[in-house]
Amino acid sequence: MKEEFLHFIWKNRLFGQDSPETITGRKLVVIDPGTYNRDAGPDFFNSRIKVGKTEWAGNVEIHVNASDWNRHRHNLDHSYDNVILHVVVNNDIEIKTASGLVPETYILTWESVVEDRYNDFLNDPNVIACSDYLYKIPRFTLRHWISRMAIERLEDKIDKLEEALKATNNDWDETFYRLLARYFGLKVNADPFFLLACQLPLKIIRKHADNRMQVESLMYGQAGMLEPGVFENEIYDEYYSTLLKEYRVLQKKYSLKPLDPWLWKYHRLRPLNFPTVRISQLAGLLCSGKSLFGLIKDSKSLDEMGIVFKSEASEYWNNHFVFGTYKKGRVKKTGDTMLDLLLINTIIPLLFLYGKETGGNKYCARATDMLDSIAPEDNRITREWARAGIIACSALETQGLLHLRETYCKNRLCLHCQCGSKLISLGKNIDPETCYLLE
Repeated sequence: MKEEFLHFIWKNRLFGQDSPETITGRKLVVIDPGTYNRDAGPDFFNSRIKVGKTEWAGNVEIHVNASDWNRHRHNLDHSYDNVILHVVVNNDIEIKTASGLVPETYILTWESVVEDRYNDFLNDPNVIACSDYLYKIPRFTLRHWISRMAIERLEDKIDKLEEALKATNNDWDETFYRLLARYFGLKVNADPFFLLACQLPLKIIRKHADNRMQVESLMYGQAGMLEPGVFENEIYDEYYSTLLKEYRVLQKKYSLKPLDPWLWKYHRLRPLNFPTVRISQLAGLLCSGKSLFGLIKDSKSLDEMGIVFKSEASEYWNNHFVFGTYKKGRVKKTGDTMLDLLLINTIIPLLFLYGKETGGNKYCARATDMLDSIAPEDNRITREWARAGIIACSALETQGLLHLRETYCKNRLCLHCQCGSKLISLGKNIDPETCYLLE
């Protein structure tokens, strides 16, 4: 038996007895189970109980066995002196606080159907253990929880963004440039793209933003793609030769050192996602001559964002995927799907972080509103939720469902999930009408 389950029983008042009593035979009334504490110290703070005719206020500690009190060395810790009730399953010894006091003890029991449902969820082979019962949860409850999960996912993302911001000494433009570069690399080339942005600071790019050829020469040169022998036929390519000539001048001017060209991956990538093409598209964005992060802050709608962040590779790449090899093709530009993913994974989290760091709640609100305006994502996980009867209405909800599955369902944190805990509370006797009583 896990203490986590006992905490759940206590917090939700799912005691098995109609009239609980302490081991001394005195009637126990739980006025307030208290505030659940996940850190060091007693399990519940600021609890209020009535034992007999006396009302007590203090902390509650819960164990499987009473002897766990001594095993956890609470008998030597004065922070447990204010424990007014020791809740246990097995009362195998009498315990005392570090001050020599003997707190009241209550033997916890519960309905077996509640434990049965909990164990069923723990042992279910499906990742979403409660998928067969989700339709019984009221729509309002479900949607509210999914939205909360989306915000929790945003919070997790900005924790990582804070590290990136610190690495640039709180330079928002430079931070966004690095994150933007990482995203253009997709999963396969995310790290090389990020290294490229770190090796080629935005301040250098800005000095040449009015000359796309020079910006591309800097980026391809720093990527190591202009080094001899990287591509089979590059030496016969006029565009390549022009870039190389420009880069050698700029390399000397800024004392630049290129990346190892073998960092870049092409295997099993669609040609449209080759790093050669993506670098040119990124260069197109950087040549706008404006602060991209400034445009993010000023944009009021997704349409404005779309105008700013859709870019085309230079004309050369219409008929090439790598240097020196001609292949008839078409204009290579960032599509709506990539723009949506860029918004979801980079732009919106950074805007949300900016609002939190500067106290600008309007930016946080705008970020969540934008997320709620983007069409729902279509991927393996959202389809899994759809089979369970949960159809997302926006990217805000798909982000919430992704977080719920990966953080809660996968780790079997059913007791901490609003939906899972409601279903467990009802045990095996799940009745749709009863669910509404838990609102």
